Amino acid sequence: MELGVFGLNAKATLGPAETVRLARLAEDLGYASWWVGEHVVLPSPRVPESPMDPADPILDPLVHLSYVAAVTRRLELGTGIVILPQRNPLVLAKQAASLDVLSGGRLLLGVGAGYLEPEMRAVGVAMADRGRRTDEYLDAMTALWTEPAPAYQGRFVSFRDVDAHPRPARPRIVVGGHSPAAFRRAVARGHGWFGNGTLEDLTRHLAGLRRAADEVERPPRLGRLEITFMPLDPVVVQPRDAARYAELGVDRLLVYPLPLEDPADVARFLERHATLRP
Repeated sequence: MELGVFGLNAKATLGPAETVRLARLAEDLGYASWWVGEHVVLPSPRVPESPMDPADPILDPLVHLSYVAAVTRRLELGTGIVILPQRNPLVLAKQAASLDVLSGGRLLLGVGAGYLEPEMRAVGVAMADRGRRTDEYLDAMTALWTEPAPAYQGRFVSFRDVDAHPRPARPRIVVGGHSPAAFRRAVARGHGWFGNGTLEDLTRHLAGLRRAADEVERPPRLGRLEITFMPLDPVVVQPRDAARYAELGVDRLLVYPLPLEDPADVARFLERHATLRP
């Protein structure tokens, strides 16, 4: 099991110097991946389901990861997650391919359907359509990246007689979410699955993924479904806890230095948690 760090495109690492210092520290400490989240806009005033205050700053994930890619050499670069129905899939495919090529194949494009209705409404996406859009957008992006003559026909995206290069060095899609639809989407369309919660939550989520595997077909090109998981409250602090996650089959365990805002505190957090590898 590998260790990764999540959430440092907000608060503590907004500045370029802090981003460089912490990203290089994470790499030097042996973390294998650096993951960031996304919110284009946040509900104001804050609503109960919102994870952040509307005044909390958060950088665009692909812009931030491009910066991190330029100052690191080994860290895998993950989005956990991009809210896919809020994006144009062809534009995102170009952005993701560009980042993957420039980083030497280090991008893990995590995507999800989203859940904040005010955010969806602000960017012009109906909540009721977000699942269908997510599936179509994933299929359209995959076609653009992998087919000799890319074409796709759907309700929300259609194209033919076009192509786009460069293609990703090795396109990898990670599907986030805890619903039955998200589990099916991960099995049918993702190289991996991204989740968060407690050990007990993970046990339920893995059972959901197993049920989904009985319901939908997994294309052989995707290989084994990789599991990326981020523990929430309390943060994992003991090696025995990390060992339990490894026993359950987690491939990447992410630590999240919430609610730290001082870069020095984040650095100490990363140093403490670097010992969690079982």
